[in-house]
Amino acid sequence: MTASTSPSSLPTVVATDAAAVGGEKRSWGYSALGIARMMVGFTFLWAFLDKTFGLGFSTSAEGAWLRGGSPTSGFLGGSIAGGNPFAGAWDLFLAINPLTDVLFMLGLLGVGVAFMLGIGTRVAAVAAAAMYTLMYLAAFPIASNPLYDTHLLMAVAVIAMAGLAAGDHVGLGKPWHRLVKGNRFLI
Repeated sequence: MTASTSPSSLPTVVATDAAAVGGEKRSWGYSALGIARMMVGFTFLWAFLDKTFGLGFSTSAEGAWLRGGSPTSGFLGGSIAGGNPFAGAWDLFLAINPLTDVLFMLGLLGVGVAFMLGIGTRVAAVAAAAMYTLMYLAAFPIASNPLYDTHLLMAVAVIAMAGLAAGDHVGLGKPWHRLVKGNRFLI
């Protein structure tokens, strides 16, 4: 190696701030991303609380999970009756309804808490994207658009949040990274 091509003489590219674009710091964008992550988390956590306790918003007190109601049967039952092309799959989910209810409620709680705190956002994003996609398929065909609705948008958005480390912004993501070091899937 000659002196002109030695490693010390090669230009180095150092990313000093991932939020810097064109010399201007854009931390407000990452803060907005963190707030959006918390809003998604609250949406999941609220659905869990309403379905568990029957707070009277989308679930009546009589339909509460704690009072024997099924958090999934009304939605899936409507999908089967509404001419959904995936009705056979929803029949299967209804056949194993107690397990479906438990998994659905654990998903709501887990995604809600993880996104609210900004921890475990990779696992939570995959779970949320799967839930959003299943909700889209259960509501298919969509009356307002034959191919697309906001469930698919949200499925992509939560994956993007995980990819952009949204938990590190307005959340506990950075301390969580140190805690679970070496277990990148838990980030």
